Amino acid sequence: MNKHPSQALATFAAELSFELVPDAVIRRAEDLMLDWLGSVLAARSARPVRSIQRFTEMMGPADGPSEVLTSRRTTSPVFAALVNAAASHYVEQDDVHNGSVFHPAAVVFAPALATAQALGASGKQLLTAVVAGYEVGIRVGEFLGRSHYRTFHTTATAGTLAAAAAVGRLLGLSPAQMLHAFGSAGTQSAGVWEFLRDAADSKQLHCAHAAASGLMSAYLAQDGFTGAARVLEGAQGLGVGMSTDADPARLIDGLGTRWALAETSFKFHASCRHTHPAADALLQVMSRNGLKAGDIERVVTHVHQGAVDVLGRVVVPATVHQGKFSMGTVLGLIAVHGRAGLTEFDRDFLAPEVAGFRDKVMMELDREVDTAYPARWIGKVSVTTTDGRTLSGRVDEPKGDPGNTLSRAEIEDKMKRLTQYGEAATPQEAQALCDRIWSLAGEPRVGRLLG
Repeated sequence: MNKHPSQALATFAAELSFELVPDAVIRRAEDLMLDWLGSVLAARSARPVRSIQRFTEMMGPADGPSEVLTSRRTTSPVFAALVNAAASHYVEQDDVHNGSVFHPAAVVFAPALATAQALGASGKQLLTAVVAGYEVGIRVGEFLGRSHYRTFHTTATAGTLAAAAAVGRLLGLSPAQMLHAFGSAGTQSAGVWEFLRDAADSKQLHCAHAAASGLMSAYLAQDGFTGAARVLEGAQGLGVGMSTDADPARLIDGLGTRWALAETSFKFHASCRHTHPAADALLQVMSRNGLKAGDIERVVTHVHQGAVDVLGRVVVPATVHQGKFSMGTVLGLIAVHGRAGLTEFDRDFLAPEVAGFRDKVMMELDREVDTAYPARWIGKVSVTTTDGRTLSGRVDEPKGDPGNTLSRAEIEDKMKRLTQYGEAATPQEAQALCDRIWSLAGEPRVGRLLG
């Protein structure tokens, strides 16, 4: 009997083994884990993360097998996943999969690491689980389609199933149990973009909830708890309730032959990914023509509809985090400083020179860019100079995309800078983390990462 799409996806996740995953995909999973660790540690002191951390300290056990990376305390797997996932997405430096518009690391590594530490799993088992989580989450995001993203934060929604797949693989769920885990995870999927209008903290809650709910769903399934068999493509499933262009075929696209994890991009700028193509294109124009911020009269960014939907809500940012969703602010930092990093955002997101440049920037929907999205995120800008010239910039693969990726040396450098920013580890500890992750597949037991 042919399996329906959800069933086929659950079977794939349950039966995936380390030996079935190509070496290049395992290596990329290690790269993504180190990149994720930097993002978590950079958010060590962030107010919303501290708030969620305090909640877990009130509610959870004071010690346990799983590590809270931001505090170096230990607790139960669910509460460790909750905090680490909340921290993952705060500085806007975590990875993104273009086609699904989904940030997998935040909702996969946090529950997978917490569970692996609780179970005493090996490095190979952890990496296999991570691959399962990425492959499931990305396909769910692609299934939900472009219409979903207009209202829903895909990392929060598809993320519940990604987390369930990763934890379910570590628990050794059968295909039937994995399908039940998907059902329980899917019915808890939530997270809408309205928070951006108020500069609210919801994005951290989105990741925390997805990671913890997915973890809970997998553990419940192991205990016999049942969930909807077609929670994704069913008559009253997520596809119907959260999308107008859901495509069930995307759930099983290339299972076992197409490794979606390897398509994932690293973030170079510390801002919403929708700003990156334009930022790279502006850098290109300024570099080629020797321009400074004061030489520029106007910038038109030619963008896809998703950028308009997300970034168009922020006109004058009220917080650093909201500034990362302001196209004008990001390009202002690029124009003034040549980069839009964490330090530049903290110090200058409302600086007069940056704010003045912000008002020169506008977004314009571009048919070519919109047609290519989300498979490709093309950056196009038209720059008008103060002396009357019109200059064009175009970047087909922003820095960090698979075709313009970061080397391991660049990933290490980024991770160390993020760790230093968060004052979360000494340089020696950061280097030790790098060495540890590069050899993770050889570890017989995943223990604590920080002393």
